[in-house]
Amino acid sequence: MSETFKLAAELRAKAGKGASRAIRREGRVPAVIYGAGEAATTIHVEEKILVRQLHTGHFMNAIVELELDGTTIRTLPRDVAFHPVTDRPIHVDFLRLTGNAVVTVTVPVHFVDQELSAIKQGAMLNIVAHELKLDCPGDAIPDDITISLAGLQVGASIHIGDVKLPEGVKPHGRETGLTIATIVAPKGMISDAGDNNA
Repeated sequence: MSETFKLAAELRAKAGKGASRAIRREGRVPAVIYGAGEAATTIHVEEKILVRQLHTGHFMNAIVELELDGTTIRTLPRDVAFHPVTDRPIHVDFLRLTGNAVVTVTVPVHFVDQELSAIKQGAMLNIVAHELKLDCPGDAIPDDITISLAGLQVGASIHIGDVKLPEGVKPHGRETGLTIATIVAPKGMISDAGDNNA
């Protein structure tokens, strides 16, 4: 399951571009907490800690526990805006989670057992979807989805319906018929086959 990050937050006294610029000059990043039927809360967090968490590569699929005025608020990051020149984070949106919340996340796909498939004989893995859009419980977000290629031969296709997803995790919306990858013959192999048939 995805890791949980902790991030200290402070309420923003003022909103607006001018106030946000002032906050950034102090090494803080403006942010907002919304959702769960509650009013949006404007906050700011420390940039250095946020950047460290972003660099883990799991931030967008992690539960972030915001510590605000002695209260812990469970959230899921929904958007991070970056400066177009410096690439520094300039704003974060956090979705407030309730105990039984189901959230939609994008999770990377990880392929294993290539050596047990036709890839070992020179076939190629054509990846159609590097990530999957999934609906899952807020407290059970997978870091990635691992797919075994064992036994797959040239011409095989992997569909999301063929993948064993963790308990409570389902494909989002129309993703149910998604093709994730196919095993294809390399061009040289196709050419050789054509020459042999001539």
